[in-house]
Amino acid sequence: MTLLASAKRHPSAILLVVQLLGVLLYPAMEGSRGGRVAFEILGIVVLVLAVFSVRSTPGLTWVSICLGIPAVVLSVVNAFRPTDVIVPVSGIIHAAFYFYAAYSLLRYMLSDPDVSTDELYATGATFTLVAWGFAYLFVFVQAVVPHSFTAAVNPNADRTWMELLFLSFTTLSSTGLSDIVPITSWARSVVMIEQLAGLGYVAMVVSRLVGLTVARRSS
Repeated sequence: MTLLASAKRHPSAILLVVQLLGVLLYPAMEGSRGGRVAFEILGIVVLVLAVFSVRSTPGLTWVSICLGIPAVVLSVVNAFRPTDVIVPVSGIIHAAFYFYAAYSLLRYMLSDPDVSTDELYATGATFTLVAWGFAYLFVFVQAVVPHSFTAAVNPNADRTWMELLFLSFTTLSSTGLSDIVPITSWARSVVMIEQLAGLGYVAMVVSRLVGLTVARRSS
């Protein structure tokens, strides 16, 4: 009951922890059918948690459910029978879902002048949701325009999910440490938009929450 109560009080914290665990577990899931199934199952768990988090925010629950259900179905289909049609459709649906969940958490964080503990967790959860959303956009771009991304290792191969997620995190955080490089115009356009989103997130959201937290402790 204590764990359930904590999950209800801090859904953003649970979402953040599961996504960070996913970052650590995804490398072990690559390269095998069983790993792909496990990856999609973990993705479904994250989707359900994201819907639960959106339910606790001003976001429209029915929108998140309408986006989440087809995303879950496509995850299952993609695990057992990926095709040239399923992969890009799944990518764009997942991206739309994660971006909407991030938008809802942003509204949640910016809806009042007080900063709760869960809102602080939501800061990290929103960042990871946006990173996941752009990673799925990269999946879509790569499926529509093959060889949109290259790397030092196997430069002509399609990039794996983990590589695209790594590119998304490094781009969004503006660290620039990724060895994955966009080489088509469309891929570079999406990367530039993510760079702008990362700068805006730090400037407008993180700085606001830090300022409100400091002001609350000073008063």
